[in-house]
Amino acid sequence: MSDIKLQTSLRNIRIANAVFFFISGFGYSAWASRIPTVKSQLQLSEAQLGTVLFALPIGLMVTMPLTNHLLGKYSSRKIMLFGTILFNIMLCFSGFASAMWQLAFIMFGFGSSRNLMNLSVNAQAVGVQKLYTKSIITTFHGIWSLAGFAGAALGYIMVSFNVATHWHLPAVGISMIVVSLLFYQNTLDEPPAKTTERKPIFSLPDKYLLKFSIISFVSMACENTMYDWSGIYFHDAVHASKQGATAAFVVYMIAMTTGRFAGDKLVNRIGIKRILHYSGIFITVGLLLAVLFPYPITAGIGFVFTGFGVSCIIPLVFSLAGKSQSMSSARALASISTIGYLGFLLVPPLVGYVAQAAGIRISFAIIGVLGSLIIWMVSKIKEE
Repeated sequence: MSDIKLQTSLRNIRIANAVFFFISGFGYSAWASRIPTVKSQLQLSEAQLGTVLFALPIGLMVTMPLTNHLLGKYSSRKIMLFGTILFNIMLCFSGFASAMWQLAFIMFGFGSSRNLMNLSVNAQAVGVQKLYTKSIITTFHGIWSLAGFAGAALGYIMVSFNVATHWHLPAVGISMIVVSLLFYQNTLDEPPAKTTERKPIFSLPDKYLLKFSIISFVSMACENTMYDWSGIYFHDAVHASKQGATAAFVVYMIAMTTGRFAGDKLVNRIGIKRILHYSGIFITVGLLLAVLFPYPITAGIGFVFTGFGVSCIIPLVFSLAGKSQSMSSARALASISTIGYLGFLLVPPLVGYVAQAAGIRISFAIIGVLGSLIIWMVSKIKEE
C-alpha cells in the first residue's frame, strides 16, 4: 500500500510540475500572438515596438541576481508560485495598455516575473528528476512547446473573431492563476540547501558549471536566432514565399517539440552525454546544410536537424548542473542561466548586424560553427 501511495505522490508531483511548464508556455505565446494587434492599437512603428519589447529581456536580466539570491533562501515552489501569479498579472495588464510607456513598464514586469517563474520551475523539474531513476526532464520542456502551440492557436482564434486584447489576455491570465493555485499543493516541497557560507547575490559559474554555461549560451543563441531569423532566412536566402517562410519556422518548431518528447527515452537508452554530443552535431550539420544548399528542401531538412539539436540541450544541461557540489541546484541553474540568457538576448541582434554587412548566410554559418563548441564542451563532461 505504501508503494502505491509513493507512486501516486510521485505522479501528482510530476503532473503539477508539468502544469506549471504549460502555464509558462501558454501565457507567453498568448501575449506573443497579440503583439501585432497591440502594435496596431498603439500605432507603434517597428522601431518603437522593438524598443518596447526590449524592456522584457532587460527586466529578465536585471532580476536574475535577485532570483539567484531568493532561490538560495526560499523553497523553489514558493518562488515559482509568486512568479507565476505575478507573470499572469502582467499578462492581464498588457491587454489594457493604452500608451507606449505603459506597455514598456508592463514588459519590464513581464520579463522580471517570467525570470522568477522559469528559473524556479526548472529548479522544481531538476528536483523532480532526482526522484526518478529514468530521465523525465525533457518531457517537461516538450509540454512547454505544446503549450506554446496551444496559446498561439487560441490567439489566432481570438484575432479571427476580433476579440479585444482586454478580454483575451486577462481571461488567459486569470485562468492560469486559478490553475496554478489548484496544482500548487502537489508541487515538490524541497527546502533550499542549508549552508553556513555567505554567498553574494550574484555568483558566476564555477569551474564545474562553466562548460554547462557555454553549452547553454550556444544553445540559447541558436534557439532565439531561429525564432527571430528563420523566416527571414527562408525569404532572403532561399527566396521562398511568405507561406514558405512561415512553414520553415513551423517545421523547426515541430522538430524541436518532437525531440523534447522523445528525449527522455533516448537518454534512458544511450545516456545524457551522447545525446548532448549528437545535439551539437545536429545543430552544426543542420545550419551548415541550410547555408551551403539554400534551397527549400535542403534548407528545410537543415532546419529539422537544428530543431532536433536544440530540443534537449537546456533540460539535460540543467539536470547535470543540478548535481553541483558547490551550490544548491536552484542557485546552480540561476548561475548558468545568466550566461545562457546572454546568448539568447545578444546573439540574434548580432546576427542582424552581420547579415547587414556580409549577408544572412554568413550569419547562419557562424551560428552553425558555434554548434561545434557544444561538441567540444560535451567532450569535457564526466557523466556520472
